Amino acid sequence: MQTVDFERVGLNAGDLVLDLGCGEGRHVISAYFTDGVQSVGVDLCHADLLTTREKFSELCQAEQAQIPSNSRFLLAQSNALKLPFADHCFDKVICSEVLEHIDDYESVIVEIERVLKPGGEFVASVPRFWPEWLCWALSDEYHANEGGHLRIFKAADLRSRIERAGFRFFSRHWAHALHSPYWWLQCLFWNNKENSVLVRAYQRFLEWDIIDKPWLTRALETVLNPVMGKSVVLYFRKGDTG
Repeated sequence: MQTVDFERVGLNAGDLVLDLGCGEGRHVISAYFTDGVQSVGVDLCHADLLTTREKFSELCQAEQAQIPSNSRFLLAQSNALKLPFADHCFDKVICSEVLEHIDDYESVIVEIERVLKPGGEFVASVPRFWPEWLCWALSDEYHANEGGHLRIFKAADLRSRIERAGFRFFSRHWAHALHSPYWWLQCLFWNNKENSVLVRAYQRFLEWDIIDKPWLTRALETVLNPVMGKSVVLYFRKGDTG
């Protein structure tokens, strides 16, 4: 389930791409399978990095004929507030569903600006305001836990903060509309979500959609994303002066 649209950032052979807060690897692995891309995933959670490595190994075994010969893949455990990379070294930085978890998210944006090359592109995705607000309204436990969401972003406010750090906005879209009802159901039945017939049924529907990608649900999500997409995805380019 990929949130970022790689076609909007135009991954090119030789690009060094950072997936900051890579989690279990959906974007860092996808970037690797783009011909000639050097893909780097960073996360604070060691268990997630181990899961990413396992998924990567399984995909490489399954897709041996399609592995780009000149691509590279690297994982590192690090704090987003102090990345172990030189200034101006990455061509692209992805930060998907991460900033809402970090108290000092503005310092993360500053760190991203530091490691990104002048003219490089930065993609940030966060939960969209109104679907996220409804989750918070339905369940305190949804966000009030260790590692949970610390804030609800308004896209315009986040865009302004990123622009003040030296970036120029150039595109936006929404993603995962079909996932919004799933999280609303989770929050509504939070104390009994594992046993809820509705939650389990909707989860099976999403798993089928992700694996089979039927044209009907893909078309439905495209139509619904501007209305109820769970995530908003913002695309920026760093100013030429760095």
